[in-house]
Amino acid sequence: MRIAINTRLLVKGKMDGIGWFTYETVKRMVKAHPEHTFYLLFDRKPSKEFLFSGCRNVIPVVLYPPARHPILWWAFFEGAVSMALKRHHIDLFLSPDGFMPLHSDIPTLTVIHDINFEHSTDNLRPSHQRYMTHFFPRFAKKATRIATVSAYSKNDISNTYHIDSKKIDVVYDGAHEGYRHHSEEEKTAIRRRFTDGKPYLIFISTILKRKNLANLLRAFDKIKQEDTTGLKLVVVGSRVWWQDELAEAYDNMANQCDVIMPGHVEPEELSALLSAAEALVYPSYFEGFGIPILEAMYAETAVIASCTTSMPEVGGEAVLYIDPSQPDDIVHAIKQLSIHSIREEYIAKGRIQRTKFSWDITTDLLWESMMKTVDSK
Repeated sequence: MRIAINTRLLVKGKMDGIGWFTYETVKRMVKAHPEHTFYLLFDRKPSKEFLFSGCRNVIPVVLYPPARHPILWWAFFEGAVSMALKRHHIDLFLSPDGFMPLHSDIPTLTVIHDINFEHSTDNLRPSHQRYMTHFFPRFAKKATRIATVSAYSKNDISNTYHIDSKKIDVVYDGAHEGYRHHSEEEKTAIRRRFTDGKPYLIFISTILKRKNLANLLRAFDKIKQEDTTGLKLVVVGSRVWWQDELAEAYDNMANQCDVIMPGHVEPEELSALLSAAEALVYPSYFEGFGIPILEAMYAETAVIASCTTSMPEVGGEAVLYIDPSQPDDIVHAIKQLSIHSIREEYIAKGRIQRTKFSWDITTDLLWESMMKTVDSK
């Protein structure tokens, strides 16, 4: 069977959650199924690690134009991808980022991680918002099958787009294999490097409005009023959105100098940063899954997260939940986890909860969904 996969988000040094989902599942899939040929569709010349050396069943295909803007998204999928599927006589098209050509009759499995853009209109650039709300309902209806990363997202997609839930499969996310518990010596070294040896809380995410960093900054300022440890806040992630209430919250901080912003950090170093933190604080308003929650469990770090959308599904009993709209609730949770015995209790629960998720499990479930897609045509 000839399988084409949309791999345009495999860009070295710039991968977010969907990019890692693509990388981790495709890496396993091409090795597990040498009997099939995989055509990887890029929109720029790929780095060597994305060609999975040693796998003779992988054929890279670079298409144009590079899909970096809504107009180019349309041209890339409706033009270049659609023609490539015909030219290479593809039997199945997998799109891990939800995008797909509407003018193709190739059996298609699209992975729609979440539809946060349907519930809030100010999280994306206006041009991106218009594209997503216009095309994603059409992608969902056109796709042969849909995969998504939580039962929450499955129900949300089904209810919002009026899609039969039987057409949607849940394929939970996993965590990068590099996330692990680090030794005390390693933790001390990473604290010296980033926070002058001081304890810290950590926030991990591409910075978007829905990630709710503004309320975390407000909560951190309140915590610092009583802090005697020199506590820091490390904010890891690229600044995609930094305006309005977030910019105001940061500018008004009394303890701005205690907020460390290293930007994007590669997984190997991020694993150490996460492991050495007092807690991950993840006050997002909306998540289709929330991979940092799982990564923290593998790094054996306690987690504070929102009680909304998919996060309780992922965190189970291993997370201390907060109302993301209430900075005082975040403050209370941080104070609770400052107690060593409580923090250790949540870490122990995380060791159990994390066993429910892995990229191996994700890949197996995604492959099952792909086979259903072929069988349904």
